Amino acid sequence: MPETAVQLKVVEANPRDVGRGIARIDPEVMEKLGISDAGEIVSLKGKRETVVKIMPTFPELRGRGIVQVDGIIRENAQAGITEQVKLAMTTITEAEKVTLSPLTLLDRTTTDAAYLSRQLTAIPVVAGDRVQTTFLGSKKQDFRVQDTRPAGAVMITPRTTIAITGEGKAVEARLTYEDIGGLGNQTQRIREMIELPLRFPDIFARLGVEPPKGVLLHGPPGCGKTLIAKVIANETDATFLQLSGPEIIHKFYGESEAHLRSVFEKAKNSAPAILFLDELDAIAPKREGLGEEKQVERRVVAQLLALMDGLEERGQIIIIGATNLPDMLDPALRRPGRFDREIVISIPDKNGRREILMIHTRGIPLADDVDLERLAFLTHGFVGADLAALAREAAMHAIRRLMPNIDFERKVVPEKDILALEVCMDDFLNALREIEPSAIREFFTEIPEIDFADIGGLGEVKQILKETVKDPLYHPDIYTRANTRPAKGILLTGEPGTGKTLMAKAIAKEAEVNFIAVSGPELLSKYIGESERSIREVFKKARLAAPCILFFDEIETLIPQRGKMAGEQVTERVVAQFLTEMDGIEELKGCWC
Repeated sequence: MPETAVQLKVVEANPRDVGRGIARIDPEVMEKLGISDAGEIVSLKGKRETVVKIMPTFPELRGRGIVQVDGIIRENAQAGITEQVKLAMTTITEAEKVTLSPLTLLDRTTTDAAYLSRQLTAIPVVAGDRVQTTFLGSKKQDFRVQDTRPAGAVMITPRTTIAITGEGKAVEARLTYEDIGGLGNQTQRIREMIELPLRFPDIFARLGVEPPKGVLLHGPPGCGKTLIAKVIANETDATFLQLSGPEIIHKFYGESEAHLRSVFEKAKNSAPAILFLDELDAIAPKREGLGEEKQVERRVVAQLLALMDGLEERGQIIIIGATNLPDMLDPALRRPGRFDREIVISIPDKNGRREILMIHTRGIPLADDVDLERLAFLTHGFVGADLAALAREAAMHAIRRLMPNIDFERKVVPEKDILALEVCMDDFLNALREIEPSAIREFFTEIPEIDFADIGGLGEVKQILKETVKDPLYHPDIYTRANTRPAKGILLTGEPGTGKTLMAKAIAKEAEVNFIAVSGPELLSKYIGESERSIREVFKKARLAAPCILFFDEIETLIPQRGKMAGEQVTERVVAQFLTEMDGIEELKGCWC
């Protein structure tokens, strides 16, 4: 006999399941509940009861006693990640009418009852549930189910009448862990630091240690630092206070420090609390580098240090700092007791980019030819913000195809054309030409549409370049099996006009990797240390944007033979720096020079 109810642990959902009302459980658990087919409806009960569609978990997650549900279902069931919920069979009827109340500001130009009916089809709901829709992959809108007819658990179908009451508030749609892509390890570490001390302080008391009180997030702009803080705020029950660095600074003496003290006092009075300091480098720069005219910044840094680790107990306040310039911060901040852990939010790899693209294309009607795996491969060096822009630009290309059918005088678009609107692979490829990767924007060079077929002769050189650059990227298993590493440096020599620069661009196109072109003389500076710093920055960006080809044109001006030019200490140091970067302690992984 099937069991009437089972108890399972809540974990995050697969990104592709978000907003679809799906709960994934082990097929063995489905049998215990008496579920024979995927798609059957069950009740899911935490502190509150809601309804979900059951689907089997993927093989690698089976046998763990878990249920995968997204943040919307977790909120509807009032159950957090790692908490226990009960699943039981229930009855459900087709909804005749569902009344929705917007939680976010409603845009009547893009959202109507017919559109919502199509978006919410096949989603089970009960009165009081939250539902979310996405318009062209970027604009999220949240609704609360006010009423259903008939009452109880109902399934929304294309025949269901949707009624909308109210206008909503000008707030952002709720973000959950499923809205973060490609940062699984970082998110897990942050959750350990923040959720454990807030939810289970007795564990740390038993061990006799102080829980972590601060985490510093740093990485390139657009990689998801602020997004992580917003998600943590939504997913925890703690009070969340956000403070941007420049907001602290006031023109009157002592006001900046007083403002900072008031923020910490507010957090202490509403503990447990999370205080998020965005753009931390603006309020806590290195004090030794500040002149006499920067006395305000000096006092603010001192006040922040005193508040984070002063004589007065900080209490149950966790501080999250975010910056894309960690080297600009005062060293006194970056020690245990203040910021206990530093987490690098790096540029996503191929799998991370695929996850992020999946998140940003949830609400986009994709054509059958769209290959997200291929797009993830083509977007080396792209951070989350770049991939969001890519999805938005692809949608705009699709909308441009609709322009000839729009009646601009009557402001009418034929509904059949809107329903037929799809974003195809060509739209993404066209958008890819317009979006530059943020991580290497200052060095980014657009690669001309040149490949080896456009270059006559030089067959042997082409073969060597393919074996050195393309084969290790596309067939890494061969090199692993042979227990060897491919070459990282290629020197092209020859008479002017023989095609050296053209060949470098062609191999970048053939291998579909990032291409950074640097002219040797442009890195040289008259100031001591600036030339070496420029070389370090170029190699640092190349490592971040790997796989990448770093092309130095006219390289003889940058690294001439040492010991031949009397008094030229700058070039001596530049050559030493260049050699260190190419074959130093830090491995030049995924980059070719």
